[in-house]
Amino acid sequence: MSADGAKPRSLDREGERSGRLSFAAVRYHLTSFGCQMNDHDSERMRGVLEEIGYRESASRDDADLILFNTCTIRGSADDRFMGNLGDAHRVKRERPDVVVAVGGCWAQSQQRMVFEQFPFVDIAFGPGEVARLGELIARERIDSVGAFSFDGAFSGGLPARRDRPHQAWLQISVGCNCVCSYCIVPTVRGRERSRTAREIVEEARGLAADGVREITLLGQNVNAYGRDIPKDERATFAELLGMVAGIDGIERVRYTSPHPKDMREDVIRVMAETPEVCDHLHLPAQSGSTRVLKRMRRTYSRERYLDLVHRLRDAIPDISLTTDLIVGFPGETDEDFAETLSLVREARYDGAYTFIYSPRPGTEAAEEMQDDVPAEVKRERIQALVELVQVTARERAQRFVGSTREVLVEGPSRNDAGRLRGRLSQNITVNFAGTAEPGTFARVSITDATSTTLGGVEVAALAAARG
Repeated sequence: MSADGAKPRSLDREGERSGRLSFAAVRYHLTSFGCQMNDHDSERMRGVLEEIGYRESASRDDADLILFNTCTIRGSADDRFMGNLGDAHRVKRERPDVVVAVGGCWAQSQQRMVFEQFPFVDIAFGPGEVARLGELIARERIDSVGAFSFDGAFSGGLPARRDRPHQAWLQISVGCNCVCSYCIVPTVRGRERSRTAREIVEEARGLAADGVREITLLGQNVNAYGRDIPKDERATFAELLGMVAGIDGIERVRYTSPHPKDMREDVIRVMAETPEVCDHLHLPAQSGSTRVLKRMRRTYSRERYLDLVHRLRDAIPDISLTTDLIVGFPGETDEDFAETLSLVREARYDGAYTFIYSPRPGTEAAEEMQDDVPAEVKRERIQALVELVQVTARERAQRFVGSTREVLVEGPSRNDAGRLRGRLSQNITVNFAGTAEPGTFARVSITDATSTTLGGVEVAALAAARG
């Protein structure tokens, strides 16, 4: 029931009697927070909703369903979500028949308290329950049994609506068996569960047939793939990379996010020897201090991490490396932070996601460690770190200037509709002048570089101008 006791006005009863949920002329507004796994889940949510007749609305004020796909890994994500949830409450007050639904990791972490703290929320579901979204909307409010289960099916069989038809996420596993002291992922996503290679390859072939040219394999700890599968059915992550890269029509394969402790030589070899596997790796470090890494329970030292970086660069000289870094972790000293800065200088990252530590309820760090780095010190450290990453990334980007590179065209540039946007194999954005169509590959002469993007001119357009 909705807040006023009425049945959902948008449910088509003929569709309900026929066994297929159907909604007529109803609209949804979806806001997604967080990581690539959440982006993938949001694509599936859009697909499920549009399969049952919903259409996307650009505004919450015009929507019949206001849906959030939440993240709870960082405090900043919680803060952004709360601001948006407050706006949904405003819409609900103005139009009580609007359905407000909250999915994803934050909903999982809060579980039944969602309805106690936010009584205007009608539906809440965990990340394993995307497949039940149509059912939950039809019932309008979930029951208290199994609503936040980790036993939900993988979303590979669900319809998806992708904003970029030629690029797709492909989920190969969910959950994580690591016990990083700051991380709530194992709590909200559960232990590692892998799909079979046969199922993954089948989905990848379907994506290729649908026009997808670039696939990104997804997992919370993606390179730990397959260890929970019986040995007689198991493929290694390196073998899976090769299988997907070998599918006709698939021209680029990426994956995220790996754990440094699980990077094996066979994976590095496949990356080096397989043209379809992109020359980019997101390799989360979190800290440059072995002492802090031990408190984080990252299970590798600074030295072991840097050895991996050097092996990657030796095998794949043109590889682009990006990372995650946290400042202000409990107990982090000036000396520890200096080691993080020196790690950036030695690893020579092409980019980094940088975060100020915020305690996550239910984690070891939040419950057993004092958040003792002053806020002002955290702000000073993050500013210094961001500035250094920008300097390093800008220096690294200069290597592309003067070369001609293959760019997968994504669409118009976000800042200049008269130019195009695409990405290199190294996952670096290129804004360029040209006429290539989205989903095609363009050869682009790189003319300039910043710390985050490259600029250039499509070779065909350049030749025409000179002619």
